[in-house]
Amino acid sequence: MTTGAAYEALTVETLPDRLAGIAVLAAKVGPEAGAWQVEEVGDGNLNLVFIVSGPAGKAIVKQALPYVRLVGDSWPLPLYRAFYEHHALTRQAARDPGSVPEIYHFDEAQALIVMEFLAPHVILRRKLIAGEHVAGLAGFLGRFCARTAFRGSELSMASGDKKADAALFAGNVEIPAITEALVFTDPYFEAEMNNHTEGLGPVVAELRGDVALKIKAQRALQRFVSNAETMVHGDLHSGSIMSTADDSRVIDPEFVQYGPLGFDIGMLCANFLMAYFSQPAHRGAELETYQAWILGLIDETCATFETEFRHLWQTERTGILYPRTLFEDQGHDSGPACAEVLAGIWRDAWAVCGIEMHRRCLSLAHNADFEEIADPAIRAPLEARNLTMGAALIHAADGGLTAAEVCAMAREFNGKDVL
Repeated sequence: MTTGAAYEALTVETLPDRLAGIAVLAAKVGPEAGAWQVEEVGDGNLNLVFIVSGPAGKAIVKQALPYVRLVGDSWPLPLYRAFYEHHALTRQAARDPGSVPEIYHFDEAQALIVMEFLAPHVILRRKLIAGEHVAGLAGFLGRFCARTAFRGSELSMASGDKKADAALFAGNVEIPAITEALVFTDPYFEAEMNNHTEGLGPVVAELRGDVALKIKAQRALQRFVSNAETMVHGDLHSGSIMSTADDSRVIDPEFVQYGPLGFDIGMLCANFLMAYFSQPAHRGAELETYQAWILGLIDETCATFETEFRHLWQTERTGILYPRTLFEDQGHDSGPACAEVLAGIWRDAWAVCGIEMHRRCLSLAHNADFEEIADPAIRAPLEARNLTMGAALIHAADGGLTAAEVCAMAREFNGKDVL
């Protein structure tokens, strides 16, 4: 493929000929493109994803489409999102080495990334639906969220570098706009592409009638669009994590932007809570044990985040924020300052968590945890528990919630007949 050529979407049939000239792909898969086997595996909302196999191995080719795949070409979307995904992956790799797939090649004109094939990794959401365990998952995710948040902020980065980086990602306009609408706003009114399970009407009406809740959701949106604290993944959920029984990687950061320090971990915890609430439809005798494991993931992920963040505070606080000249160099303990920053992170995180719990049941792009429950009569009560806890989190987020308190709330709502 000639870089700079007019964009053309790949197909299974055309990929070998068009990508044969990419030396690194040939080295990873095999020198003879005619011997490559290509499988289209993209099951997401936006992109084409291919597994390219050959005698030397396998690689992933991901190409952006000029529209939202979930909806079709009636919703155009800029190809430049691949540019930002590439830059996000390179920064995540630097800030938390080994946490993301290795990038082999990037072609901006064709909006494609050639990257490491992860095997035997599968999407984490599939594992949670199937009731499988992943050793070390909470530690990995807690460290990833803490390292990328801290090292992408002016707690660590030189101010000029951070501002230049934020300016680069500020060009990613259309993709964050999806988050601004679908996540923070659409769940709370009759948006055109909204949909929800039959039977949830009373709960939805209550949410949309709660003016105080909508004010808090909009305040969270205001922070999301205004607080360029760090580079956020922007869409960190169990569908953007791939795992084996004991290894995990983070993928798909095309919703990247600069935002609040607590955004990613809040969205992540929301998806664990939705996995938790959906489990009665997926599990049998092991239901209570597996639900307890999921809540343990939340508790341990948040604890690891705090531990790693405090460690980075002590060892890598080299930016303009909370400088040592104001604290340690004058013989002062900076621990209370760190605690205050963490308190703000959790206020943002738990508000985002509750909002994400709402959008995944009410606006576009639901998640499989609930959607694969075929019977609406079973699905609706489980989603109702999720929705009502989401509201409780939004209302309580300013009160200094701990992960243990959030898990206790989940256990309480799990036993409620909301509908």
